[in-house]
Amino acid sequence: MAGKKAAKLPRKVYEKELLRLQTELARMQEWVRAEDARLVVVFEGRDAAGKGGTIKRVTEHLNPRVARIAALPKPTERERTQWYFQRYVQYLPAAGEIVLFDRSWYNRAGVEHVMGFCTKEEHQRFLHQCPIFERMLVEEGILLRKYWFSVSDTEQQERFRRRLEDPLRRWKLSPMDLESITRWEAYSRAKDEMMVHTDIPEAPWYVVESDDKRRARLNMIAHLLDSVPYHHVSPPVLDLPQRPASTGYRRTPRELQTYVPDHAADL
Repeated sequence: MAGKKAAKLPRKVYEKELLRLQTELARMQEWVRAEDARLVVVFEGRDAAGKGGTIKRVTEHLNPRVARIAALPKPTERERTQWYFQRYVQYLPAAGEIVLFDRSWYNRAGVEHVMGFCTKEEHQRFLHQCPIFERMLVEEGILLRKYWFSVSDTEQQERFRRRLEDPLRRWKLSPMDLESITRWEAYSRAKDEMMVHTDIPEAPWYVVESDDKRRARLNMIAHLLDSVPYHHVSPPVLDLPQRPASTGYRRTPRELQTYVPDHAADL
């Protein structure tokens, strides 16, 4: 029923489908490498919207020499004097590569604009230049996919609370993340304005409902696979060779080497 919140996807269903999709991602990776394709996937959305977890599942079984993550820190003093898109261009893929941007040039349309880290003129220039920049990427032959992860205010706040209480995820929170709670509407207006200018036919935005992280991951990965025109590429035939006969090598005595203590033996 339209407007009704879907039930949380059961873990067993999620894990089975995730494995199937990850197998297809590995096949797509082989196509990218064999065909010298270039794929860029942009992950954007509010803090705690589920971008990082999805990226982790996308790359979990991929070759890091083929598929890499670009998560840029704040710009240096030198980078602040460059053309805004310049620092991102160097991370674009060469032939046979996939790059996943964990946040991207859209920082200027979101956090920089809302938090006052750029001027109004710089923000307006970005909205004008971004569609031109992305059309250039597509014209160059780069496959560009842009995903916006949409999370509700109540779910975001609950995820923030869980991160505050979890020492393994506490690092994911910064004072700026928490301040985004008080600027919810400002970020909403910024996102709407960004969409008006940058949701273009050559590089449309795809919105991922992410209150249920499991559904969001499966939906995003399935859509990516459907949108890329890959086909099965047969891997090279490999045969496990026979181990040759010993030539008399003897392993170094254990007492001559320093071993890591067997911590697991005490569990």
